[in-house]
Amino acid sequence: METWRGEEYVVRRLTGSASTKPYRCPGCHQVIRPATPHTLAWPVLPSTFSSTATGLDERRHWHTACWAARDARR
Repeated sequence: METWRGEEYVVRRLTGSASTKPYRCPGCHQVIRPATPHTLAWPVLPSTFSSTATGLDERRHWHTACWAARDARR
């Protein structure tokens, strides 16, 4: 668990072997290639209030360096 912008996030580090498809990093907008270790993060509470929404619906794959530098970005 980490706090970012006043919200609690679940943060997981993924190994290269656990990553089998490409993702777009929300920090730098570049592609995270398959087999690249990276960070998966999602808010504990969803930003939308719905009876079926969960924070997992908002999970995002980040380059580990981009997640670490997320406060330096706009």
